Amino acid sequence: MASSEEPRVRLPQLKLDELLEELQARINAARDTQDRVHSLLEAVLSVGRELDLEQALRSIVEAAAALVDAEYAALGVIGPDGTRLSAFHTVGVTERQIAAIGLYPEGHGILGELIRRPRPLRIAKISAHPASYGLPPGHPPMNSFLGVPIRVRDQVFGNLYLTEKRGGAEFDEEDESVLSTLAVAAGVAIDNARLYEDSRRRERWLRANAEITHGLMSGSDRTGALDLIAERARDISGSALAVVAMPMADTDSLTVEIAVGVDAEAHRGLVLPVRESLIGLAYTAAAPVASDDVVRDPRISPKPPRFGGLGPAVAVPIGTGAGGVRGVVLVAREAGRAVFLPKETEMLQGFAAQAAIAMELAERRQDAQQIALLEDRDRIARDLHDLAIQRLFATGMTLQSAGRFIDHPEAAERVLRAVDDLDETIKIIRSTIFGLRAREGTADSGLRARVVRTVGAAAPVLGFAPSVRMEGLVDTDVPAGTADHVVAVLSEALTNIARHARAGRAQVLLTAAGGEVCLTVTDDGVGIAPGGRRSGLRNMAERAEELGGRLEIAGPDDGGTTLAWRVPLPAA
Repeated sequence: MASSEEPRVRLPQLKLDELLEELQARINAARDTQDRVHSLLEAVLSVGRELDLEQALRSIVEAAAALVDAEYAALGVIGPDGTRLSAFHTVGVTERQIAAIGLYPEGHGILGELIRRPRPLRIAKISAHPASYGLPPGHPPMNSFLGVPIRVRDQVFGNLYLTEKRGGAEFDEEDESVLSTLAVAAGVAIDNARLYEDSRRRERWLRANAEITHGLMSGSDRTGALDLIAERARDISGSALAVVAMPMADTDSLTVEIAVGVDAEAHRGLVLPVRESLIGLAYTAAAPVASDDVVRDPRISPKPPRFGGLGPAVAVPIGTGAGGVRGVVLVAREAGRAVFLPKETEMLQGFAAQAAIAMELAERRQDAQQIALLEDRDRIARDLHDLAIQRLFATGMTLQSAGRFIDHPEAAERVLRAVDDLDETIKIIRSTIFGLRAREGTADSGLRARVVRTVGAAAPVLGFAPSVRMEGLVDTDVPAGTADHVVAVLSEALTNIARHARAGRAQVLLTAAGGEVCLTVTDDGVGIAPGGRRSGLRNMAERAEELGGRLEIAGPDDGGTTLAWRVPLPAA
């Protein structure tokens, strides 16, 4: 009897064990889901707390990798053109691996699939997908893939890319759902961070404008104002280089007056044509001109090399409209950095426009002071002419008449000498009046403009346009006579290059510093023949010796000729 009842007891016991195991599994699943929801909420809160955009993006990538248990994660920011990635933030890839891979991806293959079709994408094996582009050398192996777009105000900001789920498993629908939820929170966080960053940046631009305006209206010179414009533009825009170029009177060129940052010396004093330079294009168009890669941009002449290691750049005119373009400010970031967004360019343009207004106000103030000075000089000249000269002339006539009544010869001679002295005094006063009313020469006759015109005139004969750089107070410190010699020597040097050097490139450097003016002309031609004619060189040397200077000629190791003509400047 007992043996017949034993199976009846075992059967319910087995079913109970199965039910308990299933219940335990569901409890564990519910606990896992609860933990995952809790982790998702923590990730949303963590991401939402960040106000710094770069840190917010980093937090989003880290949270995404942790939520779906992915070994590698990345966030690609889509550039302004909507077809390529402009920035790439990664988690899981080491610095050594990044160095081995090389440049960050631009959006080809699977990554580009999400750019073209912004919706969630799950792949069990990356290499099996039709859009697979392959992995570059040094890239860690990747199989499983999950990607979701991040939208900010209905615009796709970028994409989250997750690869290699730990344990060799594939990403499932729950992973996709969790990541899509995080992407929504990430869009809100990115929007908040961008708004905060924009407000902070706008505040800094306003402070910089106030600083420039205060300096100009307080009597700061133009060079100091331009230097401040360059410093603030570089700092606020997060750039490595800032350049300010101003147009040269009576020429078709601009000269770089201020350069701060990376390789600033390569830019300072450079004379740029309105064509074949980003600065010239912005000046001609009176509008911002941007470049994603300033080194490889075909619109920009690579000579002389000056943008090494730099990438995105934008040139913005200083002033527009009725007042005209007063100059151009260019800022450039390091290669690999994010391109300048339209909003960043807009803020920079507003800053440059306000700086132009401040410069115009300062010029008007200086003009008013100059007019007051000239009016004061006119009044002094008029008083001298109408009062002093007339009185002196009358006194002289009186003495001359009284001389006829003086019988003593010595006394009569002294009176006549006094009359002559009065006449001489009248001449001196008249010369002073003329000096007070004389006008200063125009800027068109300055040495800078003459050098640019001379180089421009030689370009058709040379077959190329030499690069020109000028440093120091060339127009102020170099006397007119010395300036004439400089222009003559430059013309002779360029003529010699055209006739004899067979050069394909030439550089002109004019400096006024250290108590001397130095003109250096370098070419990459065949050099000076040992038995060649040297009458032109002799004339240059004689001009230098006449002014107490010297002429130096050298042949660099890489070929060509370097001519250095230097003379002392008069002591201040």
